[in-house]
Amino acid sequence: MAQPQTEAAPPSPSLDKSGTRTDAAGPDRRWWILALVGLAQLMVTLDATIVNIALPSAQADLGFSDGDRTWIVTAYSLAFGSLLLLGGRIADLFGRKLAFLVGVGGFAVASALAGAASSFEMLVVGRALQGVFGALLAPAALSLLTTTFTDAKERAKAFGIFGAIAGSGAAVGLLLGGFLTEYMDWRWTLYVNLALAVVPLVGGWILLKRGTRDAGAKLDIPGTVLVTGGLFAVVFGFSRAESHGWDSPQSWGFLAAGTVLLAAFTWWQTKASHPLLPLRVLLDRTRGASFAVMLIVSAGMFGVFLFLTYYLQLTLGFSAVQTGLAFLPMVAALMVAATMATSILLPRIGPKIVVALGMALGAVGMAWLTGLGLDSSYAAHVLPPLLVLGVGIGLVMASGMSLATSGVAADDAGVASASVNTMQQVGGSIGTALLNTLAASAATSYLVGKNPADKLVQAQAHLESYSTAYWWSAGFFAAGAVLALLLYRNGVPETDSNAAPTVHM
Repeated sequence: MAQPQTEAAPPSPSLDKSGTRTDAAGPDRRWWILALVGLAQLMVTLDATIVNIALPSAQADLGFSDGDRTWIVTAYSLAFGSLLLLGGRIADLFGRKLAFLVGVGGFAVASALAGAASSFEMLVVGRALQGVFGALLAPAALSLLTTTFTDAKERAKAFGIFGAIAGSGAAVGLLLGGFLTEYMDWRWTLYVNLALAVVPLVGGWILLKRGTRDAGAKLDIPGTVLVTGGLFAVVFGFSRAESHGWDSPQSWGFLAAGTVLLAAFTWWQTKASHPLLPLRVLLDRTRGASFAVMLIVSAGMFGVFLFLTYYLQLTLGFSAVQTGLAFLPMVAALMVAATMATSILLPRIGPKIVVALGMALGAVGMAWLTGLGLDSSYAAHVLPPLLVLGVGIGLVMASGMSLATSGVAADDAGVASASVNTMQQVGGSIGTALLNTLAASAATSYLVGKNPADKLVQAQAHLESYSTAYWWSAGFFAAGAVLALLLYRNGVPETDSNAAPTVHM
């Protein structure tokens, strides 16, 4: 019979093969591990946005075109998104300590390479390498938490903090990117990772225990090729849709190819003797719902970070630093909500209500933003919906991350964590491409029959595009609320008896 996830077995000293010390004798060690893992996760998540603000400066310095500019962002997301499942499985097979340290160190070196770029090509290579090592680091970091914190109360606090870091990373990236670009140089948006990597590297070397590799473990090569190719094609297809339109063969062709490859990967996982993604990880209803929730919330979040950034800078005249500061109240609300979600709400009322409420608040906040005008003020019109969005996203992100990796065996923790990150990456790619396309179409439609040279008309066209993106984002969140109500069970979740068991300390 399935046991509630809120129960924990008595501690027993052991050392798992992937290198995480699982004895309960030193609780302080676990919280230090959380600090290391959280800092490493912040390094990865803020890099999705920190470079965006620096792009105009980098473009002026290196002299690349507007068309090439998108590759600075795409190179990172393509490598990161397509290699995540492979990175997660490597962490499971060869040890999470090794994967974590190589991921952190490699990410720092790649950042230094990109920061020192003397050409467009060198910058793209550096960003792609950031994505490669990020795909190794991110699932190793999350799986370390999964195997380190299995006591219900401690796990709730740990995942609340981790979810807050993951959810606020994009906003922190905007703030830090603004400061570094405005007061130092665009290259420091990349060099900053050298400083951020020091503590996780040194601390991880000291605190994490190296495990022994399972001699019988094998990597699923056909599965790796299929899923890497499939994810690459999907992320690339959505990135092409943003710049070339949905009717371009580079868009729908890659999306179709990606769909076929991922379908073949799913079939192969039922046949492989050592599957890259054991389907038992997905069999649990709560975990499956959480993967879907993470996909949707990641797609909807981009409506806030992307288009509200445009609005604050182009319409209200905020500087890069002011724009980053404007998101801080949302980050604070997100952190408070994330901690409350896992430590107070989930253990008492379960994910059906918590996640659905978070999604509903996200929809309300997005719909509220559609009322922004040319004469709106930050305090009266931008701040209130931002706070609502922060609470909503915090409830969803922390709950989704915690439940998507709950009840997973230690041997599958890395690949389960990689699946969560994959949902975030693919969701973000879908959100960016789809919302950008819809926003551009709305602006074009608004300009029909009007004088495009008129500055007031241009400003109104921008507002129309932002409003369209907000409405669609609200739709994403609303769909997520319905999905949460349909898929999650009532009450505190239980792990299916045919799913991977929870490993207790």
